[in-house]
Amino acid sequence: MRITTRNARFQQWEALLGNRNKRQRSREFLVQGVRPISLAVEHGWPVRALIHDADRRPSGWAAELLRTVDTEVVAMAPELLAELGEKNEDTPELVAVLELPADDLDRIPMGGDFLGVLFDRPTSPGNIGSILRSADAFGAHGMIVSGHAADVYDAKSVRASTGSLFALPAVRVPSHREVAQWVERERAAGCPVVLVGTDERGECDVFDFDFTQPTLLLVGNETSGLSSAWRELCDHTVSIPMQGSASSLNAANAATAVLYEASRQRIAAARG
Repeated sequence: MRITTRNARFQQWEALLGNRNKRQRSREFLVQGVRPISLAVEHGWPVRALIHDADRRPSGWAAELLRTVDTEVVAMAPELLAELGEKNEDTPELVAVLELPADDLDRIPMGGDFLGVLFDRPTSPGNIGSILRSADAFGAHGMIVSGHAADVYDAKSVRASTGSLFALPAVRVPSHREVAQWVERERAAGCPVVLVGTDERGECDVFDFDFTQPTLLLVGNETSGLSSAWRELCDHTVSIPMQGSASSLNAANAATAVLYEASRQRIAAARG
């Protein structure tokens, strides 16, 4: 297929960049960049279409994907492809249309070494992507986004994750209830997961908590922190000791600091 005008197909894809409802209805979203697209293919995400620059000879990387990925291939006028690339300085060589996965908590593997992150009502899609990136880097097994929140599949979140979205299960849930039921089911099956909330008045410093046990880390909304429902579900709360004049950390920075400490403890325990 070749697209050289702003036809209905192009407009449908363009709407995916900023319209959550249309992403949800069509069950697809857009991805660009060598690393994100490569990771999506490597981890088996269904690719509904690969869109390339009609006037540009594909690089070796792009040519290999266009040849080996079993999907629709679309040649698009470069000025239109630039719009799907959100009008960045350079027109992307390739844009992938990926299928949205199911929001099923069972996509997140639970076990004796479980480490997960829950982000309560985030308002910034960039923070979702940043936490996904940190969770992936520090050995977490999955991420949950709860409540009325920014979307995991917003273009800003996808871009900020730098591909980690495709390596780490990310699941959206309406409220705390679904997670509470999932945790109780896993506990009944023999996995003693603890829910640990981040709070500036936590019961102990992050360094003094045992993160080698199965842990779901709860991170609150950027402005108001954890909701009362999540606070009631916490088994423990931890705080990050700080110096200087800063009164708090950005949610993504706070999550990264705690995930690093959890990773440090687990590496030290493994080394004996």
